[in-house]
Amino acid sequence: MSRPVIAVHGGAGTISRALLTEHQEEEYRLGLRRPLEVGRDLLRSGADALEVACRVVEMLEDNPLFNAGRGSVFTHHGGHEMDASVMRGEDRAAGAIAGVTGVRNPVRLALGVLQESDHVLLSGRGAEEFARTIGIEFEGPDYFHTDLRRAQLDQAIEKGRVQLDHTPSEDEKFGTVGAVVCDADGNLAAATSTGGMTNKKYGRIGDSPLIGSGTWADNRTCAVSCTGHGEYFMRSAAAYDLAALMEYGGRSLVNAARFLVEEKLRAFGAEGGLVAVDAEGNVALPFNSPGMYRGYIRDGQAEVAIFTAEEGEGF
Repeated sequence: MSRPVIAVHGGAGTISRALLTEHQEEEYRLGLRRPLEVGRDLLRSGADALEVACRVVEMLEDNPLFNAGRGSVFTHHGGHEMDASVMRGEDRAAGAIAGVTGVRNPVRLALGVLQESDHVLLSGRGAEEFARTIGIEFEGPDYFHTDLRRAQLDQAIEKGRVQLDHTPSEDEKFGTVGAVVCDADGNLAAATSTGGMTNKKYGRIGDSPLIGSGTWADNRTCAVSCTGHGEYFMRSAAAYDLAALMEYGGRSLVNAARFLVEEKLRAFGAEGGLVAVDAEGNVALPFNSPGMYRGYIRDGQAEVAIFTAEEGEGF
């Protein structure tokens, strides 16, 4: 039997305590802790790693504090285009969707691609059509609208820039979400979901729905979910690179994750981080940015953190 563990992230980037009130900080911590505790209870009830990873991410998607699902940022044209992916470590089965609009929980659609299609990645209208055939829930534009998100878009348009996951701004930080799970049988799974970048144009797709870039799971090595500047994570095949460092380089999970994030990605110019677990229940949560919303639960006790100088294993 393995040591069950769940790790989550809610985005990496420039995070200042000055931008968060005490109440807001507690909301973020609770927004990470609750999904971890629900995931723990699901594991105890016999749910497998993939279902737990998807449920955890689904809860993060439902929380408007995070840039995924309901909290997704606006595109240049004032809409929402969401991406997500899931992967099962037992057989490396995967499902992903990109550029979808109106889907309440993109991670559920990605799971549907894995379970009910012959494909790995569906995008745009085709993905939305498939979602309707399998009964995925949709919401109208008002569900995804928040005044803060709209203000972020107006600010980005005024300054003529896109707002990356990690870009400093006058507003609070928001980012991609993800979860990785090891269940009691040593099976691994990963799930990642995002609304992308504020003011993004031309149907831009980042690393989150790309298997091997933002998401990876293989029982022989690890399950990984990444967050940060997606273009760099795509160009470095970051999620798979972590698995390769373990499989071919003989590194432990923690050593490989730290080397990848603190040396390889940093040297490549990529700012961000990841959460990862292996089949023995080890966990890694490295990042090279000033902070990352993150947490894990093992042996029933949840630990969550935001800033760089917080105490706790893996933080």
